[in-house]
Amino acid sequence: MLPDEWRAFMLEDTRTAKLAVTRRDGGPHVTPVWFVLDGGDVVLTTGSTSVKARSIRLDAQVALCVGDQQPPYSFVSIQGTATLHDDLDDMLVWATRIGARYMGEERAAQFGRRNAVPGELLVRVSPTRVIAKGALAD
Repeated sequence: MLPDEWRAFMLEDTRTAKLAVTRRDGGPHVTPVWFVLDGGDVVLTTGSTSVKARSIRLDAQVALCVGDQQPPYSFVSIQGTATLHDDLDDMLVWATRIGARYMGEERAAQFGRRNAVPGELLVRVSPTRVIAKGALAD
């Protein structure tokens, strides 16, 4: 897939990403996450004491994957560098956009306010490598 194609694929419907981080003991941790894109960056939120946040503080290298569960089966796999941000005004903007994507415009503000609070973090993943394959079963 070309960059515009994989971005469109990732944003189709309410697909979730599976975010992988490395735990302190070196083991993997994978979690489904809601996200949106900001240009090439993947944007999501997490709690400041979550395994995701604690792991990113130790090692900012992460991976995430978005896949299609229906034929012809496509996926986008991203390796990147994650940064954590606690600016509540910025978080409100992005948490509202994420809420709109997954819960609809009518509930977007509610989810934005719920997630843009002290103790929550905005996570930005800047891709360093993208593998995007479409129509694997064709």
